[in-house]
Amino acid sequence: MSAKNLQEVLDQAGNTVELLRNSQLGAYIYPVVPSEFTNFRREVQAWNQTAVLFDQSHHMVNLFISGPDALRLISDTGINSVANFAVNSAKQFVPVTPSGGVIGDGILFREADQEFTYVGRAPVANWLAFRAEKAYDVELRVDARSPSRPYGKQVTRDLWRFQIQGPRAWEVIEKVNGGPVEQLRFFRMDHMNIAGERVRTLRHGMAGAPGLELWGPYETYDKVRDAILEAGAEFGLEPAGARAYSCNTLESGWIPSPLPAIYTGDALRAYREWLGADSYEATNALAGSFVSEKIEDYYVNPWELGYGGFVKFDHDFIGRDALEAVAPEAQRRKVTLAWNPEDVARLLASPVDPEGPGYQFFDLPNANYGSSNYDAVLDADDNVVGLSMFTGYSANERKALSLATVDPGVPLGAEVRVMWGEPNGGSRKTTVQPHEQFAVRAIVSPAPYSVMARESYQPGWRTGGGV
Repeated sequence: MSAKNLQEVLDQAGNTVELLRNSQLGAYIYPVVPSEFTNFRREVQAWNQTAVLFDQSHHMVNLFISGPDALRLISDTGINSVANFAVNSAKQFVPVTPSGGVIGDGILFREADQEFTYVGRAPVANWLAFRAEKAYDVELRVDARSPSRPYGKQVTRDLWRFQIQGPRAWEVIEKVNGGPVEQLRFFRMDHMNIAGERVRTLRHGMAGAPGLELWGPYETYDKVRDAILEAGAEFGLEPAGARAYSCNTLESGWIPSPLPAIYTGDALRAYREWLGADSYEATNALAGSFVSEKIEDYYVNPWELGYGGFVKFDHDFIGRDALEAVAPEAQRRKVTLAWNPEDVARLLASPVDPEGPGYQFFDLPNANYGSSNYDAVLDADDNVVGLSMFTGYSANERKALSLATVDPGVPLGAEVRVMWGEPNGGSRKTTVQPHEQFAVRAIVSPAPYSVMARESYQPGWRTGGGV
């Protein structure tokens, strides 16, 4: 009998780890936006040297929340304090389960006193929608991400969403506005004018310079985008395709897709019965060399992802008791791993070396081959001392990098090894071919890795484009 919800999917599978490791979902796709406009190297370098236009219109969920209990819903589900959550500001919102495992994260915009918009991946939107049914006086409207494979169909959203970033971003912004634009505090919201349209703005920034996230009605997409590109031409503005877009998180240090910690526990059974059999959580593809029989070993808490500063015990929230029992200094911490160039060259040469071993393909610039990626980080004695969770190539740093969470005793500057490829020849995922594993040397480095990002971002804020 076909499963009707996530709980039935898990019951029928019997082994959650094997279910997710052998998901037939395929490669993660950034829908609709072209893979490249010029080439990904040029587009990546633009946010470091001139300016870049990111198109975030299609790959994230918009969840619109309104009503008298909207703020209470957010306070009850997030680790973040809402004590100073002013209208026209935004927060990086992080909910956890009753046992303290992170469900996901995203950006939460307070548009009016009783109106909020969550923008991010599906797990948080699903959790908020489920909790909203539990005695909250709120109205929800979901604008789901565009289909990964639209096959030529007309795709629309409620909103378009762009970012203008880079050292010359503000020159572009003021030209397209037709005059000065106030540089508000980070994550504060306002308006500006583009091609006769009044659009919303969020003060953002990367590459050491101020920038903006912009959004407005989708029917004005072409008009606004064309105006930005025309205004930005003299400043070297480049539109970023999907390949370049995924690279910004490597430099800025945001881990985009930890496994939602919802697959176990009686307290979450009703939620698993609420989630569909075709939901993100049911089809999620788990990839990498770290393999455990217990799905709980893939769960992470806020400190492991660099979100410890968001945890505020000034309010009651789901998971508070579990997080109060955590010793922050004993938790793994987020770092960047800078991969050894010689080892990377060996990986890249593998497909054209008929005599050598065949390794899991290392794609450029995004080498991830699952939705949630977990590669074992090993010390000199082959002990697992961390998890590498997002891997790729930065054309600005000219390095292969991965974002990881490592044991507190692993210092910056230490050499570790990232086990690349899955054991026993690999899983049955469509993104995997039979291969051998390869232990890649890497240096434990700061997150963010980019010096400019490290020096300009506020501690604890998400740094990235919403991958």
